[in-house]
Amino acid sequence: MIISTAFAQGAAPAASGADIFIQFIPFVLIFVVMWFLILRPQQKRAKAHQEMVKSVRRGDTIVTSGGFIAKVSRVIDDNEIEAEIADGVRVRIVRSTIAEVRSRSEPVKSEASSS
Repeated sequence: MIISTAFAQGAAPAASGADIFIQFIPFVLIFVVMWFLILRPQQKRAKAHQEMVKSVRRGDTIVTSGGFIAKVSRVIDDNEIEAEIADGVRVRIVRSTIAEVRSRSEPVKSEASSS
């Protein structure tokens, strides 16, 4: 016979559905581990930062991503605030550049709550 044994052994039977499923289990496990160790905590931090930025109000001391420490003097709109970085020096800051809120001001008392 002219057919070599190596050539005859090269033809593998068709893979069954269970074999393919077993081959994908490591990829699924890697994705699950990455989800719980990397993606989920990152989403939690992003959501907490977004809530912190939304709740900034007048009188709060903030730190910008550029490193400036400022006191919020006015909330202009949903995207911008006005902050005082030195005596008499006020700048407009985009809310998304706020890195940290250091100290929160006391809530403003309304006339209805004090009566």
